[in-house]
Amino acid sequence: MKRSERDEQARRNFLAWFGGAGLTSTLFPGALWACFQGSGEDTVNLGMMKQAAALAGLEFTDEEYDLMVEDVNENLAHYEEMRETSLDNSVPPPLYFNPVVPGMRFDRAQRDLRLAPVPETTRPDDLEDVAFWSVTRLARLIETRAVSAIELTEMYLARLERLNPLLNCVVTLTADRAREQARAADEEIAAGRYRGPLHGIPWGAKDIIAVAGYRTTWGAAPFENQVIDLDAAVVERLDAAGAVLVAKVTTGELAFGHNWYGGRTNNPWKPDEGSSGSSAGSGSATGGGLVGFAIGTDTGGSILSPSVRCGVVGLRPTFGRVSRYGVMAAGYTLDKIGPMTRTVEDNALVLHTIAGRNENERDLAVPEGVPFNWDGEAATDDLRIGYFESAFGDAESFEDDEAQAHGARTLETLRGLGYELTPVEIPRNRLTYFIEYVERAAGFDEFKRNRLDENLRRQGHRGELRASHLVPAVEYLQANRIRYLLMQEMAEILDGLDAVVSPWRAINPLTSMTGHPVVTVPNGFAGDGTPTGIALLGRIYGEERLLLAARTLEENTDYHLHHPDL
Repeated sequence: MKRSERDEQARRNFLAWFGGAGLTSTLFPGALWACFQGSGEDTVNLGMMKQAAALAGLEFTDEEYDLMVEDVNENLAHYEEMRETSLDNSVPPPLYFNPVVPGMRFDRAQRDLRLAPVPETTRPDDLEDVAFWSVTRLARLIETRAVSAIELTEMYLARLERLNPLLNCVVTLTADRAREQARAADEEIAAGRYRGPLHGIPWGAKDIIAVAGYRTTWGAAPFENQVIDLDAAVVERLDAAGAVLVAKVTTGELAFGHNWYGGRTNNPWKPDEGSSGSSAGSGSATGGGLVGFAIGTDTGGSILSPSVRCGVVGLRPTFGRVSRYGVMAAGYTLDKIGPMTRTVEDNALVLHTIAGRNENERDLAVPEGVPFNWDGEAATDDLRIGYFESAFGDAESFEDDEAQAHGARTLETLRGLGYELTPVEIPRNRLTYFIEYVERAAGFDEFKRNRLDENLRRQGHRGELRASHLVPAVEYLQANRIRYLLMQEMAEILDGLDAVVSPWRAINPLTSMTGHPVVTVPNGFAGDGTPTGIALLGRIYGEERLLLAARTLEENTDYHLHHPDL
């Protein structure tokens, strides 16, 4: 294909994505800037403007160009002035996305955590037999001192070292830090100062989460030796709960996919395939029994996808539920932090620990006065559950025919429990990625302009960042105005429901853009032995009822009790 044909095809693809030729104006300001940068001139002239307009498929009269040229040159001067200020990826815009629309009401009463009863638990002869146990069962061993925190930590560190060559899910073992935390936990527990069910529990952090004294590589070779010498807010919260960080686990390059500078992270159920991403290591390590739980991040599916692939419970919480301070920004109005665990109640336990505003909160997207409460003994017979009707009949919403059959069986399981499932229809919209890539282009602007992206493994990302740089502010804001209409529509659809069951692909990425919480749970196994999963969607800040619905499904199946043979 000739270059002119490729350019025209790319232009047509862009228009198809966003809905019609009327949006060709989207390209004009960026195209003009590109023409100017390559010209060697000090100011924009009429010829440059005509060239840029032709590239964008626009036509103006000479009189209209004359009206524009002075203002365009003033804007270019503003660009040059702004670029004299160095902006790190961590500097957010002071425009904070709020997923709340008028009419929403929330429970603002803070209540104590209440977990479901844990069966009597004894120490097995071989401690490694507990590698796949739930956090709540591990916590019982620690609390009763049947197993020490240092013993549990050493067991998981040994599994991380032994199985990482197979799974490739570890960037850095935080062994010294872990042993120090575990010994401190044992001393406190022996002295009667038990902090709660995460005290002494080993966990893994996705390697876009900063931990003081350790590398935070973002999965990318240009940042392989980067040390962000602070603890992210989520690390501070888990430290305060007494949890033991044993590893920085892999993320796809710049939080994309399962490929990082060290290779591909693998699925513990089928190591010859990838774990999916970008919370690749969090899914692989949790699913493979290498940690008690892990923390992932999600901008457009990065918790949901690897959780389904690796057979774990993954929660993408409501936007703003968990502080993102100290975490690489992929999309300033889209990024969320959430738990990846082996059971739903483990997920609720971890969320309860990390949710809400910290003292002197540095992520202003985290609201005040909206607590996450969890009562593991709450009644569930009054749950109001819907399902995304057309998605269950759409083969493209599922990975394959087996996953579709398992989805239908999930609905029958819930009906068999007495729930009258309400059919709903959810809009499908791909603006999430448009918004995300523009925000990425801003967050990695200097990185891109200095051509540090030449060393990326995923070279396609270079084009995505540059293409998104051509999007003007007007079109970005228009996309967010459409986003608000979708938020209102979703609020109406979910009114009166606690959860909507859906194939995860059918509600992703739309629900990331609207800020709604989504949890995935295992719902079967394919013929090759790999897990399948289903998603449940909840209302804004409605994680308690959402997770109760997910746990009801979990308790009436046994998929969470299976684990890969490693």
